[in-house]
Amino acid sequence: MTTDKIWNIAPPVTPEADSALAAFPPILRQILFNRGFADDASARAYLRGEPTFNTDPFQMTDMRVAVERIRAALKRKESIAVYGDYDVDGVTAAALLIEALNKLGADAQSYIPNRFDEGYGLNNAALDELKNRGVSLIITVDCGIRSTDEAAHARALGLDLIISDHHHPDDENLPSALAVIDPKRRGDLYPDKDLAGVGVAYKIAEALYLAKENDGEFSSAAQVLNSLLDLVALGTVADLAPLVGENRTLVKKGLRQMRQTTRQGLFSLAAVAEIPMAKLDAGHIGFALGPRLNAAGRLKEALASFELLTTADAFKAGQLAQQLDLQNRERQRLTREMQVRAEEIALDDGADACLLFAADEGFNPGVVGLAASRLTEKYYRPAVVAFKGEEETRASCRSIPEFHITDALDQCADLLVRHGGHAAAAGFTVRNENLEVLISRLKSIAENQLAGQELKPVVTADMEVDLSEMRPEVYEKGLKYLEPTGYGNREASFVARRMKVKSSRTVGADGKHLKLVVEDAKGFSHNAIGFGLGAWHTSMPAHVDALFAYEPNEFNGRVTYQLNLKDLKAT
Repeated sequence: MTTDKIWNIAPPVTPEADSALAAFPPILRQILFNRGFADDASARAYLRGEPTFNTDPFQMTDMRVAVERIRAALKRKESIAVYGDYDVDGVTAAALLIEALNKLGADAQSYIPNRFDEGYGLNNAALDELKNRGVSLIITVDCGIRSTDEAAHARALGLDLIISDHHHPDDENLPSALAVIDPKRRGDLYPDKDLAGVGVAYKIAEALYLAKENDGEFSSAAQVLNSLLDLVALGTVADLAPLVGENRTLVKKGLRQMRQTTRQGLFSLAAVAEIPMAKLDAGHIGFALGPRLNAAGRLKEALASFELLTTADAFKAGQLAQQLDLQNRERQRLTREMQVRAEEIALDDGADACLLFAADEGFNPGVVGLAASRLTEKYYRPAVVAFKGEEETRASCRSIPEFHITDALDQCADLLVRHGGHAAAAGFTVRNENLEVLISRLKSIAENQLAGQELKPVVTADMEVDLSEMRPEVYEKGLKYLEPTGYGNREASFVARRMKVKSSRTVGADGKHLKLVVEDAKGFSHNAIGFGLGAWHTSMPAHVDALFAYEPNEFNGRVTYQLNLKDLKAT
């Protein structure tokens, strides 16, 4: 198996688009064109982070039914439970909806299942417990779209159930709930299908507040909704929802809110992660805050993350942030160990398998998804890593663009206890007696779809440039307006060729990372950093081609600009 990357350099901007985008600097014109913006108005809307479609939440199927039921519960002082999930998306969604309801005077409580005892999604024992607590209305966030049996149980108990989710539904077998809100439902009119679970929860809060404001029952809907956007940004980025359309708008506003947040837990979490709040960006969520919030649910239970995001007590927030930081370090250690073992098991099937599979009784079920991600990144194959229990096996799957993992699981539904997810990530539970047949079928599906394809990761660059074109004004007058960047809205990247390597050294633990000084034929030089590229140092050629992002680097209060290397090739 090889993971050599294919470099895909976008075609040059057309003369028509170049003319229409004449108000922007030349490099930014090319970048905008690559992202589908070929006229001035759409380009400006994108750079400002404004959606170009109607974002009225009442376009979502069942939204009006849900809002009417919640308002009735508020008037009757009914006990409401918000039922979340144990990842960052689910925890932020639960915290957001609880906060929104409490500000309306609701009697609201949260329920976040334990990954190890209860597994993902709704479960009957939890419904029984909530019924015994006197709850009469349950609202799910980030889960429930495939919980048909559990929805029937809720109905039998006399519980009203509102499901809100963003995972792919089985449209032929939707849960029998009072309302099922999921923009991915067939026939749903909401124009943006990419909202995270916390985004859907935010739309419920928005619909609820707009309805009350329209009826003259509330006067500061915008202020309350704006205060929730930090949670939307956290959950959306951490869940790898694409940063396009409304997600981009919500995250852009949410990051602004986070930088000035009064949420005590965020202050404490940023402090242990050593992130200056005033400079926080989407990358900080993806690589620092998100993993710490996820660590609780992966190793124990997610209540610590929920409490951190909802507490106003500075001392408690500090304790919880320290706890999450320690759990995250333990999670990192477990992931490294599990990845080594999962690799050994998966590669027993041969190095050219189209789908990698590893199951073991000793695997931590909270970390199997991370190990699957590492396998997919390293070998560019769909990967399934599973904890094998006494009667059932619980698995996490990660995939590549060429293979829709949830569609593949749908073809195996007759063998599964439960399953669900997205194109690139999914999970399932299978009884052990069906495990071998399931894996055989999944591998066969992967073989049929992927055999004969050149499976290599593709890295896209916006354009080829001379090194001398990379100057601070390129970032300050163009690239910084692309933020927030991340999944679905990649940062701008460039290719420069035939650069002389003036100096090379490794940095970081175990020499994992690479520091270079490169120079072009005109004598123009730049510092460069290559995370994870340290192995290049021992056999560094005299001249290299590089695919890189261009970014500011602040150290000791001084800002310089550097190339952030994504890949290298010998010239």
